[in-house]
Amino acid sequence: MTDQAEVRTTGPFDIARVMAALPHRYPMLLVDRVEEIILDRSITAIKAVTINESFFQGHFPGRPIMPGVLIVEALAQAAGVLAVESLGLAGSGKLVYFMAIDGAKFRKPVEPGVLLKLEVEFVQKRSSVCKFAGRATIDGQLAAEANFTAMIADPPKA
Repeated sequence: MTDQAEVRTTGPFDIARVMAALPHRYPMLLVDRVEEIILDRSITAIKAVTINESFFQGHFPGRPIMPGVLIVEALAQAAGVLAVESLGLAGSGKLVYFMAIDGAKFRKPVEPGVLLKLEVEFVQKRSSVCKFAGRATIDGQLAAEANFTAMIADPPKA
């Protein structure tokens, strides 16, 4: 069992702090707030889903639903914040790239007007490759879940 003195937490992060940790910008920035990070363990973040999202224009007219791939992307972005903060890479310019997505399941449609809670934890952490397990919930109900692997690397050369 881990001693409480060893647990290091940080947060909450407002949008400015999220943007300092991630290179993503509108319309691809899908994390609006970080509620808490337990460094080297987990993150809890929020995506406020609004009708103003551009993808709702075509997915689907008359029945707007957030695409599942964007829910997984939101989980991956939360994992990116967790990784750069835990590994001390915030502001380093390093990027977190998807390598694999496994076991993605979608349980409940994500509609405009909800707060999508993003919960991600490390499954395995190495210096350049990390594995994560993520869950997206709405009011405590599971909307989606996935396991994924990401690589931490320098950005591509121009």
